[in-house]
Amino acid sequence: MTGASAHPAPVPLSLLTGFLGAGKTTLLNRLLKDPALADTVVLVNEFGEVGLDHLLVEGVEENMILLESGCLCCTIRDDLIVTLEDLLRRRDNGRIGAFSRVVIETTGLADPAPILNVLVNHPYLAMRFRLDGVVTLVDAVNGMTTLDMHEEARRQVVAADRLVLTKTEIAQPAEAELLRARLDALNPGAEILFPDVAAGELVGAGLYDLAQRPAALRRWLAETEAPGHGHHHHHGHGHDHSHGHHHGQEPHDVNRHDEAIRAFALTANRPVARATFELFWTLLRSIHGPRLLRLKGLVDVAEQPGRPLLVHAVQQILHPPVELDAWPDADRRSRLVLIVKDIEEETVQRLWSAFLGQQAAQGQRESPPLAS
Repeated sequence: MTGASAHPAPVPLSLLTGFLGAGKTTLLNRLLKDPALADTVVLVNEFGEVGLDHLLVEGVEENMILLESGCLCCTIRDDLIVTLEDLLRRRDNGRIGAFSRVVIETTGLADPAPILNVLVNHPYLAMRFRLDGVVTLVDAVNGMTTLDMHEEARRQVVAADRLVLTKTEIAQPAEAELLRARLDALNPGAEILFPDVAAGELVGAGLYDLAQRPAALRRWLAETEAPGHGHHHHHGHGHDHSHGHHHGQEPHDVNRHDEAIRAFALTANRPVARATFELFWTLLRSIHGPRLLRLKGLVDVAEQPGRPLLVHAVQQILHPPVELDAWPDADRRSRLVLIVKDIEEETVQRLWSAFLGQQAAQGQRESPPLAS
């Protein structure tokens, strides 16, 4: 028996993040009572920060605690890689039972990108785990100030597949609405949920399940309906808060940090060779590096007609593309949504057009001459 064939199916892994005081521990405590999280391993950065005491039952082994829900909880020690490898080793040799899911709760100051980098690029861990999505909590009371003050908070929002708006019951409705508009602008297409959401809507409904959720995929790509506009799935607020077009009516709506962040779409009406897309992404990443905050979308791959490629990247980290069985809607164009910082849209559009033009020229050179 060799390498990959000897291992069980990859374990889905969800990342729970959000700035200090956003309510991660409160949400995690509630989620752990949901049957959907049975047989889950919870990794936390520091036990001291996580109020799971009322759920603790007994120590199983060093650094591991069995919770009343049946979940196993352990700390991330010095290194996430070491912790995850140790977890797999204990599972594989029967020292702990098989687990069906992993949830990692990050510290409030964490940028999610390094953790995602480990999960996607580590040769062994990328084989044993599959990223199920990033859930970011945002405090409706302090969220505006936090986003103003902290780069990490903005990156947590941009990295999210789902946003959970907490403390709305004590926030001023007008402030919460402004915050919601700002979240729309920072991460267009991301689903905004509330803390009472079922566990199954936060975990087990992630990136790789979008193929079974065409409505979610369409929302995910909502930005492409009007490229360059900050948000297009409205929630009852006015149109004055769209990103990059502040009019100054509201004091919180003008923000120098957000102005550097742009969301826009790239499209292609003809199929794109997979190598062309991969070269485009490689060059884009090498030129612009950490200023690329997010890429998501569908590529009409020339080599597999009718089976678009779902692509997803966070801060230079391209997750393994997923081949869908069919298009989610009648639009068959390649559509990529990019969220960038301090990069002009025109710069990226020109690069994309250059690659498409090069591909077209290559195709013309390779095509046989038409019969006269």
